[in-house]
Amino acid sequence: MTDKSLSSLSRMLSVLDLFSDNRTTWTAEGITEALQVSLPTGYRYVKMLVDAGLLQRAADSHYTLGPRIIVLDHYIRLADPVLAHGIPFMQELVEHTGFDCVLSGLYGHQVLDTHREFGKAPAILSYGRGRPRPLFLGAAPKAILSCFAPAQLHKVLDQNLDDVKAAGLSTEWSEFRKYFSAIRKAGYYFSNGELESNLAAVAAPLQKADGSILGAISLVTSVQRMAVMDMGKLTQLLIRAAQDITTRIP
Repeated sequence: MTDKSLSSLSRMLSVLDLFSDNRTTWTAEGITEALQVSLPTGYRYVKMLVDAGLLQRAADSHYTLGPRIIVLDHYIRLADPVLAHGIPFMQELVEHTGFDCVLSGLYGHQVLDTHREFGKAPAILSYGRGRPRPLFLGAAPKAILSCFAPAQLHKVLDQNLDDVKAAGLSTEWSEFRKYFSAIRKAGYYFSNGELESNLAAVAAPLQKADGSILGAISLVTSVQRMAVMDMGKLTQLLIRAAQDITTRIP
């Protein structure tokens, strides 16, 4: 495949990146304009993606993501070793606590929830499987960031200064590093109404012995229910589950 063909393929696949919570449908003309390509090229991209099932036609000449995405998500679930090994431990945590249990994964610099086991009084969460989480708010993202090597953490800070500031964190490197070092030392992070005002969560990172980060496991419930829990016992259960999961993953 030539460099020109690779460039064209990359640009065509970038159509999928145009979809977001704020814009779930696009016209062929809108896609053409967004990618800054010619109209014939834009239509060709749309046709090829429709033929592949990655886009589908909706009302009023608009296009949405296609059914092939759902099929691929099924295969992702089957192939995910964290899910394969983690779900039994999540179910055990739910049984012991009555809280919801959530697995979150790190994909590049995006944190995504990948699975949820429901407790006795399921929380209403704004974020679910596939919706990117804010990187500096909430228990799971902070538990994950706490495991970053200093150089990696510094890069995250430099690339997200506005988001760091909006989250109420210091943009000074020494303070930023100190903040996440404290989380790493504790082995967990407790979020109380931080991401959603009525919810509290405690998360432990899923980190293998070689230092690689697989994600985080969280227990989520209302602020009121969390307030009466023995945090020491809760974090022990969670950290043990995180360790049990990571030791089983090759």
